[in-house]
Amino acid sequence: MKHPTSLALRLTLLFSAVATVVLLAFGWVIERSIEEHFALEDIKELKVIAQAVQQSLTTLQPNHDLTRIKQRFDDILVGHHGPVLYIRSASGKLLYSSPEADLSLVPPPSSKQRSQGNIQQWSHAKRHYRVLTQQITGESNGPYTVVIAVVIDFHLHFIKNFRYTLWLMVICGIVIMGLMSWIAVRQGHRPLHRIVEQISQTSANELNSRLDPTTVPAELTELALSFNELLQRMEEAFSRLSNFSADIAHELRTPVTNMMTQTQVALSQARNAEAYQEVLYSNMEEYERMAQMISDMLFLAQADNTRQPPNAEAINLKSEVHNLFDYYGAWAEECHVSLIQQGDAHLQGDRLMLRRALSNLLSNAIRYTPADNSVEITLNHTKSDVLIVVQNPGTPIPTEHLYKIFDRFYRTDPSRQRSGEGAGLGLAIVKSIVEAHGGTIIATSNAIGTQFRISLPREMRSPP
Repeated sequence: MKHPTSLALRLTLLFSAVATVVLLAFGWVIERSIEEHFALEDIKELKVIAQAVQQSLTTLQPNHDLTRIKQRFDDILVGHHGPVLYIRSASGKLLYSSPEADLSLVPPPSSKQRSQGNIQQWSHAKRHYRVLTQQITGESNGPYTVVIAVVIDFHLHFIKNFRYTLWLMVICGIVIMGLMSWIAVRQGHRPLHRIVEQISQTSANELNSRLDPTTVPAELTELALSFNELLQRMEEAFSRLSNFSADIAHELRTPVTNMMTQTQVALSQARNAEAYQEVLYSNMEEYERMAQMISDMLFLAQADNTRQPPNAEAINLKSEVHNLFDYYGAWAEECHVSLIQQGDAHLQGDRLMLRRALSNLLSNAIRYTPADNSVEITLNHTKSDVLIVVQNPGTPIPTEHLYKIFDRFYRTDPSRQRSGEGAGLGLAIVKSIVEAHGGTIIATSNAIGTQFRISLPREMRSPP
């Protein structure tokens, strides 16, 4: 698979492209400006000569001496940079012609050149001229055709050399800008390289290290903060995993120790069949507890990897709560606790999962409700959500424990030990099921009692 182009190369090419466009534009403007400057100077000189010639022709008489006329035009050309003059009368008679070039060969101006003041460029005998052609009316012999030219070879040679030097400088400027852009990009990426180096040195044993947002450029502040938040989440996850492993070891050690002790005692001396049977029954209770714990941990592991409930069907929550009341009725009656259900609600979800969540909450509530009190489950719904409230009186849960009671194996105090499913996993399973349905659960507790509020969408959707 081809790797994407590096960021340094992309920025270097981008800066080089911008520098190329800017320098080329500046070079073109400068070249055009110089050419226009020389053209304006030439045209200005041509018009000065044309004005002097016009004044001479307007005062020209038929009986004027031709030699004096030529001398007059020679005087007009003095002081200018190599001008060439050609004058012809309407009858075709040559009045004046400079020896440097035969301007009678200059073609008539085109329509475009006439719109530009009868100015054109003309080449003859390897020389280049800027030419002005005019018709001037004199005192006699009708209009005169006047052709004035100035040599522009020096200008063209200068522009050629200037163009070569200019574009050479532009090319060198582009190369230099590209090199400086690469150096600037490399320097600009140094803070990013330092962050990468610090990140590469982070290990599972150094998750408490953090990037200092005040030492990085403003553009990288969000990156540093995001990385710190990631480390915080990873540190919390590693901590939970470590505690989870320790809790599993502790929870499994107790029944294993009990079974080993009972077995050792049973084997320490000969006993009758009834004594051995009693030991087996006791071990079976521990096996059942371990099997339930393992089943709960497997459920939580599957819920972590598959957040979408496997089955979705229409559920009548009132009917489900009624069935749970029938199942727990005898136990509640034995504890002198009454069960109350209010409201009605329907939703789509996994029936077995939601039944397990409600069962965990109900058994928890019955366990910690004082005698001669009641556990109440209230159902309510809106257009898009369903609200389930399970509440019971009893000893309030301290505020500092409320946000942790959904953690796995978490217990607030010895009086609530073996809560939920017996290993501190009951409420964790409830939260996992609720979140798998895209809902939320909140616990509150005060002197009146403890309340669990579950909010679920009526239609199945992916969890947040």
